[in-house]
Amino acid sequence: MPPRSAPKPSKKRSNPDSVTSSATGPVPSASNKKKSSKEVDGTDKLFDKYANASSGVIDPEGIEKLCSSLEVPHTDIRILMLAWRMKAERQGYFTKAEWRIALEALKVDTIGKLKKALPELEKEVREPLKFADFYAYAFQYCLTEEKQKFLDIKTICQLLDMVLGSTFRAQVDYFIDYLKIQKDYKVINMDQWRGFYRFCNEISFPDMTNYNLELAWPSILDDFFEWLREKQA
Repeated sequence: MPPRSAPKPSKKRSNPDSVTSSATGPVPSASNKKKSSKEVDGTDKLFDKYANASSGVIDPEGIEKLCSSLEVPHTDIRILMLAWRMKAERQGYFTKAEWRIALEALKVDTIGKLKKALPELEKEVREPLKFADFYAYAFQYCLTEEKQKFLDIKTICQLLDMVLGSTFRAQVDYFIDYLKIQKDYKVINMDQWRGFYRFCNEISFPDMTNYNLELAWPSILDDFFEWLREKQA
């Protein structure tokens, strides 16, 4: 795998399944507590199925097994989206706490339910504001070393294809072609990564008539613009 939002308060209706206390507010009934406990137990049991018994985390081998159960390749963007939903900090590893965050948010506790939830997860992540957060997360997730701030060109090309390829196919293909032949940039930082997403969203393509070299674009995008303009001439 190439491979981090609070609700407004609302008026609560009386619930015959809960008891109201003037000090603490609505208290879940025994039946709701049992249901919640059962969901947590199911979530943890599912985690244990894929976790390494020694380390207590789902490692790369466990993720491969998870992907096999979900019937998706480990390079499927929805696995990266699942990591985003978990707020997973380490590439290729899911802790139990991270696992609980995602599965409780998705309201699933079996592999079958998780499989059915993946399309809805993708739909949620592709909402513009959430996708911008996911796009930045994808870069951050791939920083595997402490204090690492850059990704090499090969990794960037793979990540771009996975994260943006289905939405901005032409822009991604041309940018990858440029990255592979240029000699000035060996690595990409977060500012440059975000800049390309902004380019895809704001610049008309392929004519690029609204691209302005005088504006504050990362220099790599100025160079990409010049390269592509010459190529189109």
